[in-house]
Amino acid sequence: MTNPASDKVFTGAVPKLYETHLVPLIFAPYAADLARRVAARSPARVLEIAAGTGVVTRALAQALPPGSALVATDLNAAMLDEARSVGASRPVEWRVADAMTLPFDDASFDAVVCQFGAMFFPDKPRAFAEARRVLVPGGSFFFNVWDRIEENDFAHTVTAALAARYPADPPRFLARTPHGYSDRATIERDLAAGGFDKPAAIATVAARSPAASARIPAIAYCQGTPLRGEIEARDAAGLAEATEAAAAALAARYGAGAIDGRIRAHVVAVER
Repeated sequence: MTNPASDKVFTGAVPKLYETHLVPLIFAPYAADLARRVAARSPARVLEIAAGTGVVTRALAQALPPGSALVATDLNAAMLDEARSVGASRPVEWRVADAMTLPFDDASFDAVVCQFGAMFFPDKPRAFAEARRVLVPGGSFFFNVWDRIEENDFAHTVTAALAARYPADPPRFLARTPHGYSDRATIERDLAAGGFDKPAAIATVAARSPAASARIPAIAYCQGTPLRGEIEARDAAGLAEATEAAAAALAARYGAGAIDGRIRAHVVAVER
């Protein structure tokens, strides 16, 4: 099924809310994990695709050997502007680029990295083929994707709360796209279709998602992702109320003070 174009709209207030709320909530631990895996290969030249607001870029800047060159790209200029404004601990070449048609020569990089971006690719084998094309022989492609939404507590609870609020037309962005590419066999098949003929190593990694209050994940998901557009499409003035409904559901399940939930993802490494 083709996901709607709105699933890739990260504009307006979304990039800043994504960086300030979602990054510490769910992305930071996986960024550190992914950067550690990449750095263990001591690559000289690294390309990041779908870099978002730069959480992995910053982790890579800290973890890579001092002489490594780092290029960070994203299709969405607003997200990359946020990443550029936050910056990194070493020079980074920031470029707006589509993972489906990378503007780089063949065999240009020792490693290609993508954190939680593969789910958004409209043609995953094509994007994987592009990652393979720009890798040197023996280079590695690293990426991660979220596991099923049922294994990710806050996203699941927010989705259920919004389904109760909009029963005739439930917003399904979180289940459809971020958590819609979790089947390992499908990932392996798409990698093979993209030209990777070596077996992929796929590790399922669990982590925790702590928040000072239920409002933080409610704001993060309802206002800092394209779920915001789905809510506003159903009720143009209802974003605040929908966010409060999500916060109430989270508080009812996890408590009124600081809360903590499960998150789980698949981490993939495959060699050209």
